Amino acid sequence: MSATHEVFNQAPPLTGFSTADDPALLEALRRDGGGWGEAEVRALGARAGSPEVQEWARTAEASPPVLRTHDRYGHRIDEVEFHPSWHRLMAAAVESGQHAAPWAEARPGAHLVRAAKFYVWAQAEPGHGCPVSMTYAAVPALRAQPGLAAAYEPLLASRTYDYGLRPPLGKRGLIAGMSMTEKQGGSDVRANTTTAVPAGDGSYVVTGHKWFTSAPMSDVFLVLAQTGEGLTCFLMPRVLPDGTRNAMRLQRLKDKLGNRSNASAEIEYEQAVAWPVGEPGRGVRTIVEMVNMTRLDCVVGSAAGMRAGLRQALHHASHRRAFGAELIGQPLMRNVLADLAVESEAATVLAMRLAAALDRSEAGDAGEGALRRLGLAAGKYWVCKRGSTHAAEALECLGGNGYVEESGMPRLYREAPLLSIWEGSGNVAALDVLRVLGREPDSLEAYFTEVERAAGADPRLDAALTRLRGLLGELSDPHRAQLLARRLAEQLTLVLQASLLVRHSAPAVADAFCASRLGGDWGNAFGTLPAGADLGPVLDRVLLKDAP
Repeated sequence: MSATHEVFNQAPPLTGFSTADDPALLEALRRDGGGWGEAEVRALGARAGSPEVQEWARTAEASPPVLRTHDRYGHRIDEVEFHPSWHRLMAAAVESGQHAAPWAEARPGAHLVRAAKFYVWAQAEPGHGCPVSMTYAAVPALRAQPGLAAAYEPLLASRTYDYGLRPPLGKRGLIAGMSMTEKQGGSDVRANTTTAVPAGDGSYVVTGHKWFTSAPMSDVFLVLAQTGEGLTCFLMPRVLPDGTRNAMRLQRLKDKLGNRSNASAEIEYEQAVAWPVGEPGRGVRTIVEMVNMTRLDCVVGSAAGMRAGLRQALHHASHRRAFGAELIGQPLMRNVLADLAVESEAATVLAMRLAAALDRSEAGDAGEGALRRLGLAAGKYWVCKRGSTHAAEALECLGGNGYVEESGMPRLYREAPLLSIWEGSGNVAALDVLRVLGREPDSLEAYFTEVERAAGADPRLDAALTRLRGLLGELSDPHRAQLLARRLAEQLTLVLQASLLVRHSAPAVADAFCASRLGGDWGNAFGTLPAGADLGPVLDRVLLKDAP
């Protein structure tokens, strides 16, 4: 029987590569002021593609966290146990500064470099990116309360991963979470019923239930609760300054579709102690600072997932033969792969452009801040939506091999919808586009200033711009505006992506994007690029062994 078990026509293991070998990523770094971080990004990308880190990713996913509510004697402990691989991944992410480096080391391009690191590292294992992202996002929100920021920000920005249940101000580094969602409200946080009452010493006691709190093992949380003044933001530690455990009761861990390496919990607050952040009754405004940062990471993470799926599909097609020829050489498969590559690059250039806009807005550029707000709302909707479709097609490129867990593709496929749902699912993101347009009209001016830098370079882009202006003219009726919100978010993103590709990408990539996404010469699935599209340069760009 052993003679029949010869293994041939199978792709070899994909390992020992660098996730930073990515021309679109490195070009964006150099173009927008992050070139100084390229060496660090390359080093992190090489580590992400190493056999060691790939094994960490596999075991962290295969060994989900376990909730221990009580110890053997019946004492309430509310601890979450993780596989050692999770802690190794977290330590590496923190050491590389993905969690907070721009806040501690302010320099031009800091947010862009950090986004590039998050992009290359998330391709190894995306689940632990959730607490990393929330820690990054917590700092600007916490700054609404300068006294708390002075005490906690240095520890949140520390590059030491110090896991364990101890008073936060006695640790060498902190991880932050956020706790907003309640079962009756979801994204409608103003419907929250959790309450906070002054304790008389500057702190509050919080009572209520949170339906979905990611990374419940974090050291501190930003929590929304109702006070006499209205919905207010609070900082809540898991361990109090005297060493006692705060009254945060972990009810259960969610049994999720994906994101299995990361814990998400239902939490009961039984007069848990917390300190106010920002103005009383202005909790939504305070927490929005955090949400905007995590939404950026949703876009970056979706782009990372697309790149990871594309790499797997290209690797398989480059080594697999069917019908007498390598898959990579067969016209229909080349069309599918090129289409996936175009989508991936469009997502990457947009994600990095939004990170660069954050850098410039932090430096005082109001126009870049306005562009980021509108581009991020629209990009969160469209790029994250495309992530699931992209993952499904990339998986299918491997056929049955992609459907088995060992390939890693099911993990990628399960993870993709999370980024579309987290921090506001499709409707919420699309409605946020309308809110930005209504409340910040300068955002549209900043948007057109950006996209019109490519005016005249491609007639299909020019025509799409005209159609977009017409669509914007239909928003005067609020009911109709809601009906058009998804279409508007999609078109805003596609036009911005096209403008960036036309100006900065390889001509073949930009041409394929404009012909298909804007020109209408495209089907309803990947692999339907126009027959005249120049696929060779598109594939050559992503098949490079070493990026320029």
